[in-house]
Amino acid sequence: QVQLVESGGGFVQPGGSLRLSCAASGFTFSYYHMSWYRQTPGKERELVAGISSGGIKNYAEFVKGRFTISRDNVKNTVYLQMNSLKPEDTAVFYCKALGRNVYWGQGTQVTVSS
Repeated sequence: QVQLVESGGGFVQPGGSLRLSCAASGFTFSYYHMSWYRQTPGKERELVAGISSGGIKNYAEFVKGRFTISRDNVKNTVYLQMNSLKPEDTAVFYCKALGRNVYWGQGTQVTVSS
């Protein structure tokens, strides 16, 4: 059974940090491109960052220099370190696995507010 389980979301003040984790199971994690998306009410889900099976990373312009994506192929987990958070980063963050199939996690809420 395929599972992507996100964790690490929560409430943080502007300028703060959070680290999201996405634990994968049920497929060959190391073969898959992993990415983080986010979505706010009334808007389409948008790409935040991605990391290939070989470790090549890409970022949306609005998070460059603030967020870092990484993966641990032993723990089958992808991370998103988020620093210098802004109120406009408030969203539900989703983990996505792309390979032979596409899998999505259930999402984790991130709220940035003073």
